[in-house]
Formats: sequence, C-alpha cells, structure tokens
Amino acid sequence: MKKLLFVLALLCIINSACKKDAMEVDPVTVATEPVKTPDLATGTPDPASAIKGVNWAADGDNFSDGILVLSGLEASDIYTTVAAKADAVLTGIQANTGANTLRLPVNYTTTSQQWWNAYTGVIDKAVSKNMNVILGYWEGESSKDGKIDNVAEFWSMWQTIVTKYGNNSRVYFEIFNEPHGYTLTDWTTICAEWLSRYPSVPKGRILISGTSYSQDITGVGADSRFANCLLSIHDYTFFSDGNNKTAAQWESRFKSNIGAYSSRAVLTEFGVPMTGGKNYTGAITADQEIAYMQGLTNQVRAFGMGSVYWPGIRNGDSYSMQQLNGTGINLTVSNTNATGLSRLKYAWGVGTGGTDVFYPAAYYRFINVNSGLALDVNSSSTNSGEGVLQWYPNGGNNQQWIITAGSNGFYKITNRNSSLALDVSGASTSNGTGIIQY
Repeated sequence: MKKLLFVLALLCIINSACKKDAMEVDPVTVATEPVKTPDLATGTPDPASAIKGVNWAADGDNFSDGILVLSGLEASDIYTTVAAKADAVLTGIQANTGANTLRLPVNYTTTSQQWWNAYTGVIDKAVSKNMNVILGYWEGESSKDGKIDNVAEFWSMWQTIVTKYGNNSRVYFEIFNEPHGYTLTDWTTICAEWLSRYPSVPKGRILISGTSYSQDITGVGADSRFANCLLSIHDYTFFSDGNNKTAAQWESRFKSNIGAYSSRAVLTEFGVPMTGGKNYTGAITADQEIAYMQGLTNQVRAFGMGSVYWPGIRNGDSYSMQQLNGTGINLTVSNTNATGLSRLKYAWGVGTGGTDVFYPAAYYRFINVNSGLALDVNSSSTNSGEGVLQWYPNGGNNQQWIITAGSNGFYKITNRNSSLALDVSGASTSNGTGIIQY
C-alpha cells in the first residue's frame, strides 16, 4: 500500500509505549441477513503463475479501524445490492483487462459486524464469474505499525473467513499485508500458527507475505514449513533510493528480492501513476516510473509468475488502472492509461507491451534465450575492433544498445558506452566469424 515511510516511523515511535493487546473487544454478533451463496468452487486451485489480477480497494485506505467499504459500495448496501454492483464492476474489469483474480482487504471490524454479510457479495460474485479472490488482512488506521492490532480478534476474524470459504478452491488467504513490524523469526512464527490452526486449508491457497513491507520473500521462501505456500511480494518506486532509472536496474533489484522462489511468488502490489497520461511503453530516458513499470513487467513475464496490480479500482487514486463510473448498481469501469494496461498485460504474457516499436532515444539489451546472458562489449572497451561476447546482465552501459532505423527495413545497432556499431569482423560471410564493435 502506498504510504509515507517517515510518517510510519513517527507512528511506530508513538505506539511503542502501548501494548496492542491491552484491550480486549467483545465480538459483535453478526446479523443473519438471508443471503444466496454461489455453488461451492471445488477442485485444484490455480498455481501462482496463473494469478493475473487487480486490487479493489476501499475509499480512503484499506488501513481502517471501521468496516471496509470498497469504492463504489455504500455502508448501507445489503448483500443483493453489493452483488449487483460487483457484477457490473467485475464484468468491466474482465472485459477491459482480462484479469482472473481480485484481491480484497479484510479486517476484524468487517467480519464481526452485519457488513460482513453484505461484503461477501463481492467475494461470491467474483467466484461465480470464475475469478480467484485473495483475502488479505490489513491492520487499522490507528496503528499502522506493521503488527497485528489485537491477536484474539485476528484469529476470530480468520476463523470466520475460513469457516465460510475454507472449502472454496477459488478463495486464497493472505495472512497479513506488509508485516513490517516483525522480525523474520516473529513473522514466521505467526504464519506457522496460522497453518496449524487451519490445517484443512491447502497450502497452495495460502499467501505468506515477505518481510518488511512485503518487499523480500527470500526469508519466508527458505522456511521449509511453508514449502508449498504461495509468497506475496510488493514493490514500488518509493521503496528504492530513486536512482533506479533503467529497466535492467529494476529487474535486477526485483530478482534479488525474489531469490529462488519465483515459481511460488505473486506480486500482489505494484503500480505507478496512471491518470497523468505518461507513456509506459515509450522510451525510458531516465524516467524512474517508466523504468520501473517496464522492468517489473519484464521480469514478471520472464519468471512466468503471478501479479496483481495496485489498485485496479479506488476512487481518487492516481495509480488506479480503472476509472469507476455511474451510480447505484449502474456502474461501469474504463481504462485510465492504455500504455500502463499494455504493460500489465505484457506481465501476464499477453501482447508485446510496446516492445514491437524501437525508440531512437531508448537503450536496449539483447538477451540470449538459451543462456540468459546479455550482449556485452568485452571489458567495457571503447576501442574499435574490440570483441563482443555474452555476459551476466549487470545494467552496464556496455550492455546497452541504441537501435536506429536504416533503409529497406534494416537497423544499425550502436553501443551506448563506446558509440561504436555492432559489426561482423572483416565483413565476413563465413560461419563462426567473430562479432566486434567498429
């Protein structure tokens, strides 16, 4: 979730003198509003690689002390109204993006009050439309310290959710969104307890967040207790120092936070401003947001891993991929940025993501499909006649190339570091002749 880290640091200092479980809150009896539950979804859950989705977020923020009211819903809505609104919104999302997964927030207040009966209308409607649903716990607005607000309420909430959806193969459970208040040891202890409390839930439907703001999954991925669980990772431009301005840098950074666990990883949050008209399929030219969007979607596609954009829908959020229109149950959604959507679909293995166009101001890398290594000028030489080889992708200027159109559909390829062209030595036509820069 987007947040200002210095504000969170201040809140953590303020809250450090308080014990979050000092006050027990009596559970509220859930009203028994008659609802219609869709047919139970049974069978094998989709693997991480098949998850292609968006977040539907609450107005204001998912960090809420009250009930979670998603954009487009009203707190006074009943189940049938929520289901009707969800039908309209999800029909639009599926048509516009091709998403097959919806990520939703949950908290104790939502599941312990009458609103839960209405809120399940979104979940049930998504399942009825053959979508996966990821339910993730968000802490409250008054805390935001990266820790469970109230342990007893936390387990009560999950018991309510698992009781209702534990046997539904379309519903996934994300134990805690961004557990940045815990050490790796403390966090994995909580996750292990979750698994022991709900042993009937298949591990393939449980998402364990990475450490910090779900930024690094290498620690939880290495824990044998979670060997068959999915792993939730987040990445945003504001997680970095601001100096990552090439796609290669973002790819490298992301790979280091994934480690050897890409087959189980789901990028459950990533996003950039979509409403400002920026071209995310254009030349990067040191624009951090374009570099980020291209780099992450490149690597997600290369890994073949799952991803869920933040947010698909939230009123007033410049990162939103979809704009919510209409009133009441007559809701529609529309795309906010065609180039951003192109990159999202590219991550999901659909289309070219703008890579079918060469931009004269852009720098490109050539990656060998067989070896995974990059086209590289030996030793970063700037000398004419120096050999060109393959080398581990490191983002260096000697691995970056400018592609300019020539005549009759041919292109000239020039090295960024040396300004020399890719050349066949001696203009040879023989098999096996070396490649140089000249």
